[in-house]
Amino acid sequence: MQIVNVLLFEDFTTLDAFGPSEVLGRLKDDFRIDFVSMNGGLVNGSAGTVVATKAIVEVGNYDIFLLPGGFGTRKMADDAAFIDQVKIFAETSQHVLSVCTGSALLAKAGVLKNKRATSNKIAWDWVVQQDPEVIWIRKARWTIDGKYYTSSGITAGIDMALGFIADKFDDATARRIAKSLEYIWNDDKDNDQCA
Repeated sequence: MQIVNVLLFEDFTTLDAFGPSEVLGRLKDDFRIDFVSMNGGLVNGSAGTVVATKAIVEVGNYDIFLLPGGFGTRKMADDAAFIDQVKIFAETSQHVLSVCTGSALLAKAGVLKNKRATSNKIAWDWVVQQDPEVIWIRKARWTIDGKYYTSSGITAGIDMALGFIADKFDDATARRIAKSLEYIWNDDKDNDQCA
């Protein structure tokens, strides 16, 4: 079983975190979802307060790193201690999945240099300023570059998570999960209709 460490921070977008978590959580024999924050405990997201069950220092397994976005990324991009932790998670984990402006935090941490990435189209101008050496793909719904998966805004994280499942297992498994969620999967990673 692989551990999915979902890194929460103040004012993250809840669907960025919980959409992909719901997709991965449908494979209970394969993935365990752990919600993590700098200090553990209560974290305020866009739809209310949630509990991070672990502090960063309690994380002992770095299988999959899931980084949401949200309005809080603007503040967190300037938090050196937080960005250092993002870098550690990203470099140590086997797979890295970011949603929306989570890719701005990865860029700020320097781990996306010369890699293909995308992000929320509404926040695009701010995101790409975090590291101009990233190969930013505006039209993409989600991108894959090695172990790094980045998605466009909010619901694109669900599409990316299904794409990750298709890559890791097979397309039929991804489609079965999408059907169980009554979700119409936008499976064309190169075409974000919100771009």
